[in-house]
Amino acid sequence: MRARRTVAGLGVAALVGIAGAVGFGIGPASAHVTVNAASATQGGYAKLAFRVPNERDNASTVKVEVNIPPETAIASVSVRPTPGWTATTEKSTLPTPLKAHGQDITEAITKITWTAAAGNEVKPGQFQEFEVSAGPLPEVDQIVFKALQTYSNNEVVRWIDEPTTDGTEVEHPAPVLKLAKAGTANANANANVNLASSADNSDDSSAGTVAGMAALVLAAVALIFAVLAWRRSGARAS
Repeated sequence: MRARRTVAGLGVAALVGIAGAVGFGIGPASAHVTVNAASATQGGYAKLAFRVPNERDNASTVKVEVNIPPETAIASVSVRPTPGWTATTEKSTLPTPLKAHGQDITEAITKITWTAAAGNEVKPGQFQEFEVSAGPLPEVDQIVFKALQTYSNNEVVRWIDEPTTDGTEVEHPAPVLKLAKAGTANANANANVNLASSADNSDDSSAGTVAGMAALVLAAVALIFAVLAWRRSGARAS
């Protein structure tokens, strides 16, 4: 009887391990506003996609604001219509005029605001992408787009923390667009860099999913051994 209780305990432990592994594999991942581009080079044009996941269980995202720093201003910015959302832009006078197509650009769009119409909010468990065509991109290594995310309960999450030089994680990272130098072999590397840090839940949770699957396999093996041991102990007892 004692052997049977021990084996039964092992079986229960294995089942708990399986449940924990499954829960770990599909647990929610930390998501934040990101910017992605298939290719972004200094001096070139690119389609930028601002990805906004909803991190709340009890509120929907109703407004998104993206700021373009004047020091890394972009001469031409156009917004792709997003069904159910209204986009507005704001211009600012630049501290240093831009040169584009032989002209001096003294004003540029420095803020884009998307506002949801009723029924089109980004609901819990969902995300939305807002696309922008921009160029010529400045000759810098990266652009930091500080963003604000407003929820239906009036909560505002400020994604404005700039990346650190030592790689330390920040609490509310701002969307960062990496720019490759024109004509280099790394011209298409931007997409991989940005997608790796994307707020897409499937991307952010990939490592956790792999670890969870490994734990699931181990727990299943433990359960099989527990059942076999229980059968052998039952045969000896009879």
